[in-house]
Amino acid sequence: MIKRRVGATGPEVSAIGLGCMGMSFAYGGADDAESTRTLHRALDLGVNHLDTADMYGFGANERLLGPVVRARRDEVFLATKFGNRTSGDNFGGTGSPGAYVDSSAAWAKEACDASLARLGIDTIDLYYLHRRNPDTPIEETVGALAELVQAGKVRLIGLSEVSPATLRAAHAVHPISAVQMEYSLFTRDVEGEMLATCRELGVSLVAYSPVGRGLLTGAITSREQLAEDDWRRTVPRFADGNLDANLKLAEAVRAVAAELGCTPAQAALAWLLAQGEDVLPIPGTKRVRYLEENAAAADVRLTPEQRDRLGGAVPAGAVAGERYTPAGMRTVGH
Repeated sequence: MIKRRVGATGPEVSAIGLGCMGMSFAYGGADDAESTRTLHRALDLGVNHLDTADMYGFGANERLLGPVVRARRDEVFLATKFGNRTSGDNFGGTGSPGAYVDSSAAWAKEACDASLARLGIDTIDLYYLHRRNPDTPIEETVGALAELVQAGKVRLIGLSEVSPATLRAAHAVHPISAVQMEYSLFTRDVEGEMLATCRELGVSLVAYSPVGRGLLTGAITSREQLAEDDWRRTVPRFADGNLDANLKLAEAVRAVAAELGCTPAQAALAWLLAQGEDVLPIPGTKRVRYLEENAAAADVRLTPEQRDRLGGAVPAGAVAGERYTPAGMRTVGH
């Protein structure tokens, strides 16, 4: 597995990471045994950048990762996040209605301690603000995160789904190592000021949902394939009408991938890797077979012409539907 550095001075990690959300949350039922096998297989393959959050399964995902991380701590670069809360504080197993964003200094410290306890470790390698409440100055939040670094509870600080202005203000308080943003052939919003700001400041761009929440894999052909409790049923891009249009775009990617001799998912990941050494995709899966497919994308080398053909298969702005519901969209870009 090729490696890429996190931020200007952070460690080198696997160029392709593993998003762990779907093991416990959002994409149908959990299978902890298979997920645990997937985590171990990832580390065996050199995929050491594991990404979770306290909200994923309302604490369940961190508890799932804990034994694997503890058993193989020296092999793991672990990222987790805070900021999304529910009215059922401390995530009592199922969560509660009433989600809200809390980026206060007090919650940053409390949430960090809770994550460390669930994971059973002493230090988080990369700790993100998952979402930002614009009523809380980013300087307050990052000041608290800097104290966590000083206390040895956190190594590196990251932000997620923020604006370029917020990134600049945060970086002035303490170096920001990574910004996590949705980035794929289907979501190109970061191309422009956000990516330029990251590069100016030496901040890595960690790309989540790099295969379009599964749409770019070619495996999804209808809403009926999604389990009744699959969160994607609420996502506008999977709505009737929008989905049909987006599947046509995915088919264009499939055609280019066939010429390249790789799967559509591998083509989509290779395209992201070709955007720059500072882009780190974290495709998510709970299945060993998909993990192995995704990891192999690191071996796909695109020529500039092939990269451009893939980009042209899904022109920026061509995807139908927003990436979140209206309520979800109100939490990003602050």
